[in-house]
Amino acid sequence: MTGELLPENVLIVSATHAEARHVPSGARLLVTGIGKVRATMTLSRELASGPPVRQVINIGTAGALRDEVVGDGRDLFVPSAVLEHDISSAELRAMGYDMTDRWELPDGDGTVLASGDTFVADPVRRAELARHAHLVDMEGCAVAHVSAEFGVTCRLVKAVTDNADEGAMEWPDLVDAAARRLGEWVETHVYG
Repeated sequence: MTGELLPENVLIVSATHAEARHVPSGARLLVTGIGKVRATMTLSRELASGPPVRQVINIGTAGALRDEVVGDGRDLFVPSAVLEHDISSAELRAMGYDMTDRWELPDGDGTVLASGDTFVADPVRRAELARHAHLVDMEGCAVAHVSAEFGVTCRLVKAVTDNADEGAMEWPDLVDAAARRLGEWVETHVYG
């Protein structure tokens, strides 16, 4: 796709209305629902039939898989890569299937996001995922995959709300502050 990147060419994608609460009015916003299947279906439908899009920006919350991520003072993360953590890629590749389970993203901050349909609140699972990623969410890989299939640039912007542990269940109490930071990021980077 050619042409200048203008706000009307940018599609802001969020899993929930709560995470998108502070996106500037007038922004092109798509709320997909939680999880990879909902994100895939809703975004695919929009990119196939909606007005042209040059960039998809997926905003949302994430859990921190590593303690240093929470303690480093950054409010938002723009991952450089996203991986799908709940698919048996190695086994499928061993059977001869070509599997993509990692997408590289432009202009990232060096962090890696793991995405899957399971809510991570278990310390053993958190430690396992932390070997490969800094953050965890439930839609990022689906948004990146669909964007790549449609030839659209994708960025992910994630606000950390918890440590991907038992505190993850407090998400409803933490989402508004995260949504405010995400809305400010959109205002600055898309409309600024």
